[in-house]
Amino acid sequence: MPEKILISACLLGEPVRYNGSGLSLESTLLSEWKTAGILVPLCPEVASGFQTPRPPAEIKAGQQGIDVLEGNGSIYENSGHDVTEQFRLGADLAVKTAIEAGCRFALLTDGSPSCGSTFIYSGHHDGQTRSGMGVVTAALRHHGVEVFAQHQIKDLAEQLRC
Repeated sequence: MPEKILISACLLGEPVRYNGSGLSLESTLLSEWKTAGILVPLCPEVASGFQTPRPPAEIKAGQQGIDVLEGNGSIYENSGHDVTEQFRLGADLAVKTAIEAGCRFALLTDGSPSCGSTFIYSGHHDGQTRSGMGVVTAALRHHGVEVFAQHQIKDLAEQLRC
């Protein structure tokens, strides 16, 4: 049975990002995987009840997704509203979806407070980024799912061949 890949729904063009847009990833690999039926699309933020569009949210400065996951970090909208618990719910739903579908890999949108895997935003809502990972990435990695950012799609393809 081919390996399944949990994928950020926005990477398939679904208009689920905070600003109501998709982030279509054009790739022959993605087209092949879609045809093969191995993609499991999910937007953890929408799954946890967030509306689209919604205010932008960032992990508090100096914290990481793992901190949020462990109850030692927070995520705030640009209005200052604490949305930590809803993001934690999204992480739980992503793990549940990955386990139920048999996903060993995930291809997620970098920069997101949920799905970031190489960078997230600064936590100051100033457009600056920093190294780090979101809460969904932290949760998936904790459960043994290997996470790749959209710019690492070729690395994911190599892992699928192994």
